[in-house]
Amino acid sequence: MSAAGAVPDPGIDAMRAIMQWPDKTMIAVDFDGTLAPIVDDPDRAFGNPRAIAALGRLGGLGLTIAVITGRPARTVVRLGRFTSVPGLRNMIVLGQYGVERWDAATGEFSIPPEPDGIAALTDEVDQLLASLDLSEARLEHKGRAIGVHTRELPDPRAAFETLLPRLNDLAERHRWAIEPGKNVIEIRAPGMDKGVALRSLIEETGVRQVIFAGDDLGDLPAFRMVEHLRAEGFPGLLVCSASHEEDALTEISDLIVSGPDGVAEWLGRLADSLAARRS
Repeated sequence: MSAAGAVPDPGIDAMRAIMQWPDKTMIAVDFDGTLAPIVDDPDRAFGNPRAIAALGRLGGLGLTIAVITGRPARTVVRLGRFTSVPGLRNMIVLGQYGVERWDAATGEFSIPPEPDGIAALTDEVDQLLASLDLSEARLEHKGRAIGVHTRELPDPRAAFETLLPRLNDLAERHRWAIEPGKNVIEIRAPGMDKGVALRSLIEETGVRQVIFAGDDLGDLPAFRMVEHLRAEGFPGLLVCSASHEEDALTEISDLIVSGPDGVAEWLGRLADSLAARRS
């Protein structure tokens, strides 16, 4: 509770609730840029071992652990190497913004079929890149989405700014969604975002407070959902994994850390504090 006359701080109130009831707390995190570094080759974006180990400790202390990512669930489970961490036996991974799912408890994946039109959309993206002399941009085929990465091009930012309005037009014509990120633009099937996915998971698990950590514009719906839940009296803590490439989340975050290394350090400190309180 805040002192009489003081302005309530939702982040501090959330931390008090988390410390008091860790077994009623969910910690949900993005993957790329939060648990894993942003690298040139997305297939080599392995989870930060210290961050994954800290999540395992938190899971062992009773917290519900979830990853909500724009990546396919199978890819994130492989890159995160979650299956070898004892404290993550009940972890849930929601991929493709919540459309796909992996449950550690059963080891089973729920992967809907690819949407109609993905092949035609891919062909149009290829043609667009060729027409702009940007064929060297890396394409990431995600089944329900296409990521266009400019990071490896000679001028990544200029290529990004050239592509964004054109890919936006293409997405609108196909009635698909577009997600700009850190030197990547993703076109994906509509109908789901991380905010919807987060609220659904909260309702399913029955937790009483939530931590969400993210780094990019794709995480903004989850941040907004936490703000909405806080307005309803549901404690929530917002953690930004900050970088020089994106600052969209910093002004609305309760805590700002420096990239996946900062996330790992903070998760470790949280686990230390909860373990000390328990003992």
